[in-house]
Amino acid sequence: MALPWKTLDQFITEDEGVLELRQRGKGDYLITVGSQVLMNSKAQRSEMALGKLGCQGLLQHPEPRVLVGGLGMAITLRAVLDALPDTAQVTVAELNPKIHEWCIGPLSELTEGAANDPRVTTEIVDVTTLIKKSGNENFDAIILDLYRGPHPQTDRLNDPIYGSRAIKHTYTALKPGGIFAVWGENPDSGFENRLSSGGFAVRCERPGKGGYRHAVWVAIKQPQ
Repeated sequence: MALPWKTLDQFITEDEGVLELRQRGKGDYLITVGSQVLMNSKAQRSEMALGKLGCQGLLQHPEPRVLVGGLGMAITLRAVLDALPDTAQVTVAELNPKIHEWCIGPLSELTEGAANDPRVTTEIVDVTTLIKKSGNENFDAIILDLYRGPHPQTDRLNDPIYGSRAIKHTYTALKPGGIFAVWGENPDSGFENRLSSGGFAVRCERPGKGGYRHAVWVAIKQPQ
């Protein structure tokens, strides 16, 4: 018999309503907004794949620099850290300080304390702000694990994250050969076309076998 869910904490967001952290046993957590489940600690395969694919080839890099947009339950961050050397510098951009508080608190058991790793600096800021102000060729990888991924209704030019203008900023912020990895609910050919037009060699992965599988885009910066 399944245990009942217990609400550990909650807060009201400006745009989405009440965000809650729930638990019903060791290692079994949900983050919800209203009646919608945003994250489930028992469904991690796409987040783990995102972190691993986004840092592919960086384990032997002397001092890789990685930007992660969105903290969530820090599952993606854990996969990022496992794929990087001890000399790495990882910046996490997270909009909600309460999410960071949860990740260094009750959720830390899921990730062996990923949010407290000495390689990690968390900034409470929109990830697009960090991308724009980072300067040229600053990151070896930029990894976005956000609440909403790209979709067919995304504004092709002006979307602040997935539009062609935003992709140009991301291209500038990456070092040559750098990786731009993005989580999404479903494949989106329009987003892939914008990445290709923006100077990236791109592929879309569907992690796992069977059942509902999310999308993970891996885009590699090409010379222009």
